[in-house]
Amino acid sequence: MNIVCLDLEGVLVPEIWIAFAKASGIPELTRTTRDEPDYDKLMRWRIGILKEHGLGLKEIQDTIATIDPMPGAKEFLDELRSLTQVIIISDTFSQFATPLMEKLGWPTIFCNTLEVAEDGEITGFRMRCEQSKLTTVRALQSIGYDTIASGDSFNDLGMIQASKAGFLFKTTDAIKADYPQFPAFETYDELLAAIKEQLDYREEQ
Repeated sequence: MNIVCLDLEGVLVPEIWIAFAKASGIPELTRTTRDEPDYDKLMRWRIGILKEHGLGLKEIQDTIATIDPMPGAKEFLDELRSLTQVIIISDTFSQFATPLMEKLGWPTIFCNTLEVAEDGEITGFRMRCEQSKLTTVRALQSIGYDTIASGDSFNDLGMIQASKAGFLFKTTDAIKADYPQFPAFETYDELLAAIKEQLDYREEQ
C-alpha cells in the first residue's frame, strides 16, 4: 500500500507568508522554514511582528484570497491522486489552507490551528502533534503504508528521510548541497515521473 505525502507551500502553492510580506510591506515576514528550521521559534516571531503592526487573521486571509496554486500544481495533483492515495502534510493552519484546498480540488490536508481572539488578533497556535510531518509519516507506516514524500524546506526533511522514497522539490541550493542523497526536481513532470517509478517498482515487489 502506497501513500504520497506532500508539503503544501513552496510545492503546490506559493509561500503564504512571503505573499503577505509583500502585500503588507513588512519584508521581515519573508522569512520561512527554508530559512529557520525551528518552526515554533519562527511562528512566535511572526505573531510578534503581526501584533507590533496591528495586523490579524483577516488581513492575512485577504492576501490568501489572491493566491492561486502554482502553474500546473492542480493538474499534477489530479494525476497523482488518480494513481495513488495522497495526503498534504503542512505546518500551515486550517484558517489559511481552506481556500487553497478549494482551488486544488479539495485534497486531504493535515495541518494545524491558529488561536484567534474575537477581534481577529492571532494570539497563538496549536500544532497537531510534535514534529507533525515526521510523526504523521511514521503513523502511516505503522498502519501498513509505504510512504513517498516530497517537500522543499527544513521542516520537510524528517518525513523525506523517514520515507521509503523522498524527493526535494523547488528547494534551495543550500538544502540541495546539504542533502545530496535526495533527488531534487524543479518541475512537476520530473516529480511525477519519479513518484510513478517508485509506484511501479513497489507493484513489482
